[in-house]
Amino acid sequence: MSLASNVLAVNDDLPIKTSKPVHSGKVRSVYWLDQDDSNRLIEQKGYNLAFNTPLAIMVISDRISAFDCIWKGEGGLEGVPGKGAALNAIANHWFQSFKTAGLANSHIVDIPHPFVWIVQKAQPVMIEAICRQYITGSMWRAYAKGERVFCGITLPEGLQKDQKLPELLMTPSTKGILKGIPGVPEADDVNITRQNISENYEAFGFKQKNDIDRYERLLTQGFNVISDQLAQSNQIFVDTKFEFGYVQDQQGKDELIYMDEVGTPDSSRIWDGLHYKQGTIQEKSKEAFRQFLLNHFEDSDILLNKERMTERLALAENNPLPKQAIMDVSETYLSIAQKITGSSIDVPQNPRQEIIEILNRQYQLIK
Repeated sequence: MSLASNVLAVNDDLPIKTSKPVHSGKVRSVYWLDQDDSNRLIEQKGYNLAFNTPLAIMVISDRISAFDCIWKGEGGLEGVPGKGAALNAIANHWFQSFKTAGLANSHIVDIPHPFVWIVQKAQPVMIEAICRQYITGSMWRAYAKGERVFCGITLPEGLQKDQKLPELLMTPSTKGILKGIPGVPEADDVNITRQNISENYEAFGFKQKNDIDRYERLLTQGFNVISDQLAQSNQIFVDTKFEFGYVQDQQGKDELIYMDEVGTPDSSRIWDGLHYKQGTIQEKSKEAFRQFLLNHFEDSDILLNKERMTERLALAENNPLPKQAIMDVSETYLSIAQKITGSSIDVPQNPRQEIIEILNRQYQLIK
C-alpha cells in the first residue's frame, strides 16, 4: 500500500448519516447528526448529556494549512502522514488533563477512531484566546517596528527576540467577522483588547460579564497545565490559541467549556528547552513548516502579503513540495505527540475505510 493511501486529505464526503450540510474547515469536517441519531447515541452509549443535545461527528484530515493555503507534496501526497492522528491524540490528552485538574470540560463526548471525535454542540465565544509566554512571531514583528502597545497591553522597552516575557500575556483576536463593535474592524483575526471584550461582552458571545474572568482563568490555568507538563521533558510552551464555548449541562445550566483543539503543533509554538538554553530555536510546531515555505520560494512576499492572495493560492496549488519536507513535518507531529501522550501514535493504513467500518458497525451512522 502506497504512502499516499495513509493520508486522509478529503474528509467532507464520507457517507455519514446526516440531512444537514457538512461544514468543512481547513483541517476538520463536521457532520451534524439528525436529532434522532443524537438521542439514540446519548441513550445507547450512556453519554453524560442532556437528552436532545445535538451531536456531531468531527473528522480530522491530514491536510496541512499555512498562510491560508492547503499544501501538497510530490508523489501524490495530499497531506502529511500521521498528522491527523497526532493532532487528535495531543488535543485529547490536554482536554483530559484539564478535566483531571478540575478546570473545565471539552466538547468531546466519544472517540471512535484516531481521526474521529463525537462532539456536543457548543455556542462559541467569538474570540481566538491567545496566550504568550515569549515574545516571538507577530508580537515580535510589531515590537521590532517600534510598537509598544499590543492588544491594549504596554510592553516594556529593551525586549529581545524570543525572550521570555515578564508575565504570561493574553492577547486575544476576533474569531470570524464581527460587525457593529466600536473600535473593532469588521475583519477576521484582528487583535482586540480586554476593554473591547468587557464593553461588548454579549457581541463576543459571553452569556454574562463575569464569564470574562472565568475565560481568563481557564486560559491561564490551561496554559500552565500544558507548560508544566512539557517542561518535564525539556520542552518550552511558547504560545498557543484556545477556543471556548457554551453547552448546557444536564440541569439546563450554561457551562463554559474548552473546544476546537488545544496545545497542538497547529495551534501552538513549542521549543526544545536544551537548544533554547544554548541560544538557538528548534521549533516543535507548524511554525517550522511556515519558515520552510518562506525559505523555499524565491518571492516570500507572496506568502506574507494578503493583497497577493490569488498568487499565493496558485503557488500552493501548482507547486508540490519535496517529499522530504512533508515527511519532516510528519516526524515533527508524531514525535511531539509521543512525548506529550507517552505513547507512540499508530498511523492508520487506510483511515477512510477504517472510519466507515467503525461508524457503521459500532454506531450505525453510515448510510
